[in-house]
Amino acid sequence: MNLHAVRAIYFFEMARTRRTLLQSVLAPVITTSLYFVVFGSAIGARIPEVDGVSYGAFIVPGLVMLNLLTQSVSNASFGIFFPKFSRTIYELLSAPVSHFEIVLSYVGAAATKSILLSAIILATASAFVPLRIEHPLWMAGFLLLTAISFSLLGFILGIWADNFEKLQLVPLLIITPLTFLGGSFYSIDMLPPLWRTVTLFNPVVYLVSGFRWSFYGSADVAVGVSLGMSLLFLALFVAIVTWMFRTGYRLKP
Repeated sequence: MNLHAVRAIYFFEMARTRRTLLQSVLAPVITTSLYFVVFGSAIGARIPEVDGVSYGAFIVPGLVMLNLLTQSVSNASFGIFFPKFSRTIYELLSAPVSHFEIVLSYVGAAATKSILLSAIILATASAFVPLRIEHPLWMAGFLLLTAISFSLLGFILGIWADNFEKLQLVPLLIITPLTFLGGSFYSIDMLPPLWRTVTLFNPVVYLVSGFRWSFYGSADVAVGVSLGMSLLFLALFVAIVTWMFRTGYRLKP
């Protein structure tokens, strides 16, 4: 493995975050803090406990997952889109760097950034609500699995998009709405039976549910099903990335 190339791309991507700290870190943390103030304190104080925990604490896993999904997709998609936009991607493809090493570098950097941001948000949440994590290893596992899977999705979007509008299309119109409707702010058991059945077709439900189980030991769906869906996403996105490199889809002129 060309570790020098992997390390160079990885640290270049990480350095981009340091140059945009206000946008990459401060803005998501402030936005999430506002969610805690509004939903956790102002409105949550009037809502009874959900699954045995206060509403403010209940929404913490959902908010962390919301940021994890959006930041993983955003970081990875922009990371690979910019070399395409500036046409330096051809120099990268002709360099002695394998496709696996390219994916490992960009996806690894995007996943690292989104996990670090999630840790900051968790620390911020602990200042607003009392938190408990009953299964810390499962929490770390879901965090890592989701960050890698959706960084791969962002990598796919970055290759697919041929302009900045398309780059923002999927995160804004699909990822964020699915996360909001995926039980981030409520338990799907609170929905009428018809809408609960409809919600089960939302794949984000399984990610939020599994992640919330690692905190409080209760979930909308069985944790084994959530883990299975997370692994399914990972396998699906790996297969798509592999196909893109084999066929040269939007990578070759």
